[in-house]
Amino acid sequence: MLMIYFPYYYHRSFNYNSTALVYCRLYKKEKGSCINATFQLSTAFIKNLQTVKTCVNFEQHNKNSQNKMKAAIRSKYGLPQVLSVKEVETPTAKDNEVLIKVHATTVNRTDCGILFGKPLLIRLFTGIFKPKLSITGTDFAGEIVATGIKVNSFKVGDKVMGFGGMGLGTHAQYISIPETKAILTIPVNINYEQATASVEGAFYALDNVNKLNPKAGQKAMVNGATGAIGSAIVQFLKYYGLTVTATCSTENINLVKSLGADRIIDYKKIDFTKDSDQYDFVFDAVGKSTFVKCKPLLKNKGIYTSTDGFVNFFLSIVTPMFRGKKVVFTPPKNVKAGLNFIKQLLEKGNFIPVIDRRYPIDKIVEAFTYAASGKKVGNIIITM
Repeated sequence: MLMIYFPYYYHRSFNYNSTALVYCRLYKKEKGSCINATFQLSTAFIKNLQTVKTCVNFEQHNKNSQNKMKAAIRSKYGLPQVLSVKEVETPTAKDNEVLIKVHATTVNRTDCGILFGKPLLIRLFTGIFKPKLSITGTDFAGEIVATGIKVNSFKVGDKVMGFGGMGLGTHAQYISIPETKAILTIPVNINYEQATASVEGAFYALDNVNKLNPKAGQKAMVNGATGAIGSAIVQFLKYYGLTVTATCSTENINLVKSLGADRIIDYKKIDFTKDSDQYDFVFDAVGKSTFVKCKPLLKNKGIYTSTDGFVNFFLSIVTPMFRGKKVVFTPPKNVKAGLNFIKQLLEKGNFIPVIDRRYPIDKIVEAFTYAASGKKVGNIIITM
């Protein structure tokens, strides 16, 4: 005996005279097994699914291709070599979830921290002794291929991008996540690779910039202007009308100029902390300097912020007490609002993500090795 269950359908709005392609599951009652199938049904029929007893003209999906996917798997913390690409079960969308076919994702600083389990404090969120999520990956760009019956914000066919700070398992061909997560549609003027390159690093950059409430005419120094975060910080500061001095290596000077930097310091030739100018803000986008070293660069009541270093969290509590130069270091918040702002800038052409290298999912160990080397420029893209 076959029982038919309709967890979701492809077209949510229709009239009685049309047909809709429905994704179904057929459960074999006596064995408890199931197969996937698609049906071309009249929408009048769909309106009365509670009366369904039987159905005709279904085409069974190829079980191997439909239920298996490639994913980057690990069972412990460690270097990139703990990762392997395996075939695992493709997830299915729950009532409040969307199933997304991932077209592109990145390997970023957050991914490296989650893979290595370092700094150790990160394990409070990702698992103390071993990872809670076996599949790595925090951001994505892809297409919605199925929606749960309670999903209202998205529909099948939507091209979307998104981010989850402590991991979403996006280094895989499919992911299934709640519609309430930080997901939004991709601007029509960019592709999947550009979309995923506009998520993790760009969000952290925007969060660092916005928490300082910058004003047009102020001056800022950005140390490490070629990474995913640094390259975005430069662009956001220029959008707000600041004068920006940025550091980079000799070979990346033209790139940083194209991002809008007004002045560039080649860190291979000059120690930027010895610069004679003073700034309202100093952004350390690579976490390789300190407040003490950068303090002379700051104007009175100037602000230093960094994307790394828990010592900065302590200093952010202590330094404001002296009412002078201070450190601001707070956890990021409101990811979805941040991504929506970035989307608006993408649509206007006011933000262009920097892309370094591209790797297929099968080469993800190489991608992590390169990301951990500290040599990457902008974003590392993983394609499916």
